[in-house]
Amino acid sequence: MKKTLFFLLLMAAVLSSCDTINNLAGSEIANVITENVTEQITMRTNADPDAVAAAASSLASALTISNNEIIALCEEHMMEMDTTNIILPDDDPYTKRLGRVMARFKNLGSMRLNYAVYDDESTVNAFASGDGSVRVYSGLMDLMDDDELFAVIGHELGHLNNHDVRDAYRTAYLVVAARYGIASFGERANAISMGFLGDLSDELANNAYSRHQENKADEAAYRFCIANNVDPYAMYHALEKLDSVSDNQAGKKSGFANMFSSHPDTMKRIKHIKEMAEKDGHILDE
Repeated sequence: MKKTLFFLLLMAAVLSSCDTINNLAGSEIANVITENVTEQITMRTNADPDAVAAAASSLASALTISNNEIIALCEEHMMEMDTTNIILPDDDPYTKRLGRVMARFKNLGSMRLNYAVYDDESTVNAFASGDGSVRVYSGLMDLMDDDELFAVIGHELGHLNNHDVRDAYRTAYLVVAARYGIASFGERANAISMGFLGDLSDELANNAYSRHQENKADEAAYRFCIANNVDPYAMYHALEKLDSVSDNQAGKKSGFANMFSSHPDTMKRIKHIKEMAEKDGHILDE
């Protein structure tokens, strides 16, 4: 079964990017993918053709999920996240501090954000969801000063602006929809009671951003700092701190994209931030 699912995911992903279907409508794309994936999988495995066709149809529909549907999915996921975590009240010092940091962002453009603090001092993380939700764990706030916290949030907003968040949700939905055999976005209602959103959280937490995506988000954080008169080296220092605690945080499923990668990759990101700052004439005060 795992082998069959692997082939399904691979074939659907490949076919979804083929030039022959680029100009087709969503329903037509779904039909093409379903037919081709079913044929290819039954040729390569001993799986039942009817079962493969049903799973392929689910995958095809997941691939054609619209951006508005992704936002709706993000909203549902955030409702689940907010229910399973303790949100600190508005008058809590952590929430007030986060509000002051968020108020420093003056160049958000069309982004409409809402923010909250999760009361979890053991988790060092933050994330932005596709519906504009920004969530910061108290453990991260304990580790960072205000400039560094600003930079980390800027990094997460960079992922949002670069559509990394949307694509991550789309990929996670693809995997979970195949697992539950969901043939359309509207059919998720029955699956939610069986743990759909919980599985979605697991997929999101287990699939880290690529090195390229992280670098681009770091660059966005740097630009946010420069545009809002924040220490140009705030992301540099934040990454140093994150790297120092990464061993303790490895494996934590903190709701969304894992901030911790391997030590060599983190050191390359730190070096990249420093090079950008130096190019702009900002000298690090060692």
